Amino acid sequence: MKKSVVLLTAVIFVAGMFLGVSQVSAKEYKIGYVDLAKVFDDFKKTKESEKELETKGKAKEAERNKMVDELRKLKDEQALLSEKAKAEKQTIIDNKIKALQDFDRKTRDDLMKERNDILSAILKDIEKVVTEYSKANGYDIILNSRMLLYADETYDLTKEILARLNK
Repeated sequence: MKKSVVLLTAVIFVAGMFLGVSQVSAKEYKIGYVDLAKVFDDFKKTKESEKELETKGKAKEAERNKMVDELRKLKDEQALLSEKAKAEKQTIIDNKIKALQDFDRKTRDDLMKERNDILSAILKDIEKVVTEYSKANGYDIILNSRMLLYADETYDLTKEILARLNK
């Protein structure tokens, strides 16, 4: 009899532990997702940055075209010169070609660096807003929609995040 009471107590204790564990692990998580590509594309800061970079690119292109026109003019002038003068003019042309190549490389590198810096800042802004939104609304997990195979639209937070970003 004593053994059966101890055994029954042990079974109740173990069953209680399992029930307690299952209750602890049964926590419900509040989950949402965001279409990061759409947020990035529709963020007004992204659009403004693209316009700014495009304007800078056009200005650099105009500067480059001016250099190319100068080179063409020098080559046209060279055709009319004597052999000695042609050689001197070729040195000038070679230097201008090198300057043009250096200009192209520097411009490409500068614009790429600026673009990357802007993209990084935009992504940090998006991450900050998503984090703030998550904390304010009790979300445990917010995923990038590209990582999902399927999710119901009721979990889509893209519009809310965009609204906060574009305030």
